[in-house]
Amino acid sequence: MSDEVSASIATGSARPSAGARRSGRRGGWLESRLQRIEPAWISVALFLVALLVYVGSNLERADLYDHFVWQADAFLHGRAEIAYPVTTGAHQNGHFQDVLPIPGTGLAQLPFPPLPAIVLLPFVAAFGLATNGAAVAAVLGAVNVVLCWLMLLAVTPRRSAALLATVFYGFGTVAWYAAMLGTTWFLAHVVASTFLFLAIGLAVRTDRQTRRGWLERKQRALTRQLATGVLFGTAALARLTTIFGAPFFVFVGGGGSWLRRSLWAGIGAAIPVLLLLTYNVATTGSAFHPAYEYLHRVEYRPRPELVHPDWGIEDPRYIPQNAVIMLAWPPQRPLLEDDSCAGVTPGPDLLLASDCPLLRPDPLGMGLLLTSPAYLLVLPALLRSWRRRIVAGSALAVLAIALADLMHFSQGWVQFGYRFSNDLAPFAIVLVALGIARLGVGPLSLGLVGLSIAINAWGVYWGVALGW
Repeated sequence: MSDEVSASIATGSARPSAGARRSGRRGGWLESRLQRIEPAWISVALFLVALLVYVGSNLERADLYDHFVWQADAFLHGRAEIAYPVTTGAHQNGHFQDVLPIPGTGLAQLPFPPLPAIVLLPFVAAFGLATNGAAVAAVLGAVNVVLCWLMLLAVTPRRSAALLATVFYGFGTVAWYAAMLGTTWFLAHVVASTFLFLAIGLAVRTDRQTRRGWLERKQRALTRQLATGVLFGTAALARLTTIFGAPFFVFVGGGGSWLRRSLWAGIGAAIPVLLLLTYNVATTGSAFHPAYEYLHRVEYRPRPELVHPDWGIEDPRYIPQNAVIMLAWPPQRPLLEDDSCAGVTPGPDLLLASDCPLLRPDPLGMGLLLTSPAYLLVLPALLRSWRRRIVAGSALAVLAIALADLMHFSQGWVQFGYRFSNDLAPFAIVLVALGIARLGVGPLSLGLVGLSIAINAWGVYWGVALGW
């Protein structure tokens, strides 16, 4: 690898395209203004705006599925099993899905990795089962927007590209839906994203420092790569499939070579992963939680034709059909498809009408190309800069996580968009920022991000209106 290419790994300082230079001349005032503003002030503004949007999107925040609150309460009482089913009193859980009852005990096990429950421990210690985990998700989701911004400042020196990509992440992807809803499955995504942003940001900054060639900094870089691995592995304690993002840390981080980067990040990641396996063995007698097999047999199947009981929980044969859900699954069209809507004349609110709208999200999901078209901005980076380590590492991480999720028998249910995309979003946003930096902050990038925000606002509206 040439010194010129290597020198641009962490900073994203590859020479911009002609289109980017033209865009830069048109919008150079934005870049120059952002360069004069202290990034900390932008961080504060992003946090406040994200918090206002996430909280204001769902003021009721009922949090009917608060598995992790019950799990945290169980931890505080010295056990791993939650009380279940509790059908009387102020706090009930008899309606819960995704639990493994233990016959004759009044207890049940949860299949989810325990990190979100650990995050909730201080709140449950203070407020008990009245803790609103969804409110915590909204606050932590706003923190994630700031972490995304800080991460991207290390990825590219073009603050305008970093800011636009951050705005896209916060409001143009299903990160908005996850943070504003915050129930069990979405809280797990929010918590995992926190540690992924921390890990990626530290890896990119460490990569930059390693290339300075000083022995003392190389030693510190190895220590930081170890810490990067710990942060990365910790994300898997919230969402298991995030561990497939490991290729990124082979390509980017401290150590000076792919072997040292892999070794030190791998040692770091192994620490929390081994703790998770130990936790599983101690609480279930198995390294892999048996509740997943139970759920595979009994979980509600809203579209029976999409589930094959004779296939495994993770099976490559699911990839073709699930890829359609991930990329291009369409919304419902009640006005055109429901017999009860025959003869109804569409009004000015045809996209938001409570009865017979023209379009309404499908609870099975919607494809990323429809809900977040600004993901197409990864293409300039992939097509023109694929030899750069940060691009190759990000692309392989996205691909590996996507394949792991696509092999799963269930792709989520009652959701807007494709919630599993939260697992790969921190790596994909790196590519989006580099794509914008190459393309420039112009009509195309602004238009795609604006369209993504409008579509996700529509999805959030429907999620709240339908009580999802």
